[in-house]
Parts: sequence; C-alpha cells; structure tokens
Amino acid sequence: MVISEIQKLFPGFETGLLQEMEQHSEIREFRAGDELMKTGQYFRSTMLILNGLVKVYREDDQGNEFFMYYLEPGEACALSMVCALKQESSEIMAKAVKDTEVLAIPLNYMDQWMTRYRSWTNFVLGTYRARFEELLVTIDHIAFRAMDERLEFYLKKHQQTLQTNNIPLSHQEIADELNSSREVISRLLKKMEQLGKLRLHRNVIEIIQLSGLPTM
Repeated sequence: MVISEIQKLFPGFETGLLQEMEQHSEIREFRAGDELMKTGQYFRSTMLILNGLVKVYREDDQGNEFFMYYLEPGEACALSMVCALKQESSEIMAKAVKDTEVLAIPLNYMDQWMTRYRSWTNFVLGTYRARFEELLVTIDHIAFRAMDERLEFYLKKHQQTLQTNNIPLSHQEIADELNSSREVISRLLKKMEQLGKLRLHRNVIEIIQLSGLPTM
C-alpha cells in the first residue's frame, strides 16, 4: 500500500510516520468469518483497519457472545493496543464481518512512534477515548435500560455501521449478543413490527423507523 492510500484513511499522520508505516508495516487480509483476535492471545502487532468491517466482542465460559463494538476503515482497536503495549494477553475476540484488510504494525514500532510522532500519540489516545465513550453508552444500556430499549439501540447501531436498512441477523444471533433468549427477542421484534418500526424477514430485519442513538 502506498503512502497516499494510508493518508486517505488516516489524514492526520505526519509524513515521516507514513513513510515508516509503508516501510515497516504489513498488509494482512481476512475473509468474512475469520478471527483476528482470540481470548488469551498475545499480540506482536496492532492493526489498523483499511477495508472491511470487524466485530469486537467477548465470550463467556459457555461460548455466549457479548457484542462490544465494530471497527471500520480508519480505526484501530484500543484494547488490542493496550494489550500490545503492556504485553498482556487479550480478553476480547474480533471477527471479520466482511472481507477485511488491515495494516499490521509491529509492537516495537508502535512503542517508538509514541515518543517520536505527535500524530501517532494523538491517534492512540483518541482511539482509547472513542472506545471508552462507546463502551460507556453500551454499559448504560445494559445496566439501566429495559430489553426493548437495548434491542432498539442494538439494531440502530448495526443500521448505522453497516449503512443499510436490511440487517442480516437471525433472532438467535441477536439473543446471543444481548444475553437474552430467542423467545424474548422474537416477541420484542414482533412488537416493533406491529408498531411499524421494522419488518421481519427470514434472517433479515428491515429497518423502517428507529429512534436515534443517545449522545454522550
């Protein structure tokens, strides 16, 4: 990947940083469904998303998934950065939702750039802050909102991230990610359909009108 292509996605990076990225980083490709991170994994590099879409989530001892957030082009995973810098194993998982291309930056360069390039420091700190604020919104919904509000928030998030009104999710997938049962999710979706908020199809939910996402 040439410097100009990296700069389009990360316009704040300094020329020297872009040159080092081109020289020392590696482009990796993942197919939809491939795992980028696993629980217990140690990182030798951090990854910047160039193309595609990545889902970040946690998994409990029974294999139940808890959705955390998506990573889109121009973003990086703050939690993987923390684990890489502190040389700790991952407590999260990440999976490619679409065919995905990432820029893998070796750990030693990531550390060096923190002291040499202000734009890299700002990017890392900005990534931490953005993910922290996003997780606060998610935690707020888990702790203080009823399941119908959580479901609407979840669907709206997918609609905005995937940039489509047709969300390719089954009732069971939603139940797994919201730590609920299929029966509860199906009942709530049916109620939302009756209210004219969405239409239900086989393994696809068509969004008609949902309320906006809350702001911080």
